[in-house]
Amino acid sequence: MANTLTNLIPTVVRGLDVVSREMVGFIPSVNRDPSTDRVGKNQTIYSWKTPSASLSDITPGNVSPQGGDKAMTNVPITITNYKMSDFYFTGEEEKALGENYGNLTTDLVEQAIRAVINQMESDIFTAGYVGASRAYGTAGTTPFATTVGASAQVKKILDDNGAPPSGRSLIIDTSCGANLRTLAQLTRVNEAGTNATLRDGELLNLNGFSIKESIQIGAPAVGSGASYVVNGATAKGATSVVVKTGSGTILAGDVVTIGGNQYGVVTGVAAAGTIVINAPGLVKAAADGDTVTVNAASTRNLGFSKNAILLATRLPARPSGGDMATDVAVVTDARSGISLEVSMYKQYRQVRYEIAAAWNAIVIKPEHIAALLG
Repeated sequence: MANTLTNLIPTVVRGLDVVSREMVGFIPSVNRDPSTDRVGKNQTIYSWKTPSASLSDITPGNVSPQGGDKAMTNVPITITNYKMSDFYFTGEEEKALGENYGNLTTDLVEQAIRAVINQMESDIFTAGYVGASRAYGTAGTTPFATTVGASAQVKKILDDNGAPPSGRSLIIDTSCGANLRTLAQLTRVNEAGTNATLRDGELLNLNGFSIKESIQIGAPAVGSGASYVVNGATAKGATSVVVKTGSGTILAGDVVTIGGNQYGVVTGVAAAGTIVINAPGLVKAAADGDTVTVNAASTRNLGFSKNAILLATRLPARPSGGDMATDVAVVTDARSGISLEVSMYKQYRQVRYEIAAAWNAIVIKPEHIAALLG
């Protein structure tokens, strides 16, 4: 089967294609762990997770007290995405393209890089919204319509959860970005202290967050759960909440409202049972009979600290003796900072090109992620 080159023959081609690139906000903002270079496909390594500390009274004595036991936990890290994008040209196709062959090959490589990076960015977004501890905002209402106050509320959630104050990012969609760029306090130079937003459209840091946009932010589907209530009093800090009397589904990634607070669900139900919300759990005790409302579908902008999400990424492995590739190069995408492998395979009267990467996105600290609904 041959490529379709009708519109690319030199007598028709008069200009170079400009490859579109979507905005990438998550990849530069999350943690990257070089130790994952040693992980094989579907092989697991573990990142340790320390438990909370407790206090006890000091009692003088002639011997030192026995140290307290600690139940250490871990987060599994597995490389699950092993992806490539490829294309090829036959000798006759190269001859037909003439001087445009090199430019077309470059653009096809750019398109392949675009596809890999977009999927990586989307995977981080998915992991992030499913792993968010709590949420602020109203479904269907884009934040920052009149003030920057929503960023202060996201900051409050992270502060209350003990997230580190440095290395925080708030990744928003372009609708939020448009709202921010129209706020007078950011576009009036005397109030903003700079003309960066007014002249260049640059988004300024807000309330300790580096503001970035991502085209991969979306509004995931939500469960159909209705009329659920809490079954039995549940203590502050609990992550397991028993629900009863309702019907329909509560899905992983849903946001539920209990006692006026919005929580991210990590394990849902299809009937009465136990839902699990992300750490640090309930911010106040829930009483028996409190309503459990599944929020409507909403855009999930995400605020988080850098250590909350890990992007494990590496180049796909080759046998020690090599494979059929005749040329291999590593290129780094300038927009995202991700390195990918470009390979060339010389075949029978044709050449195949492959752009590849291996990765996975894992939430390490859900306490350090909050969703800003829109």
